[in-house]
Amino acid sequence: MIEKTIRMNYLYDFYHALLTEKQNQYMSMYYLDDWSLGEIAEYFDVSRQAVYDNIRRTELMLEEYEKKLGLLEKYEGRRNQIAQLKKLLSERSVPDLDVIIKELEALE
Repeated sequence: MIEKTIRMNYLYDFYHALLTEKQNQYMSMYYLDDWSLGEIAEYFDVSRQAVYDNIRRTELMLEEYEKKLGLLEKYEGRRNQIAQLKKLLSERSVPDLDVIIKELEALE
């Protein structure tokens, strides 16, 4: 469950601009603010099932965006490459490489 929550948080970070206002509110409350389905339902005066359905549909949309655009996969790839560069740098001193790594990290 924790892995799914982390994944959804990343996907939400990358693709939230593509969601409707209500999808953004539900996802933010559920995943970022840790509200329960019941709390969200009460806040919006809708059924718990309506909230659940909206969140599940939105999760599927986020996964579909990721499948097509791959922003999270590319981000994770860059993080892995940076980690490998840091490891190489720790094994030998290459001043220019250290500067490049810091610049790459600043872009994330």
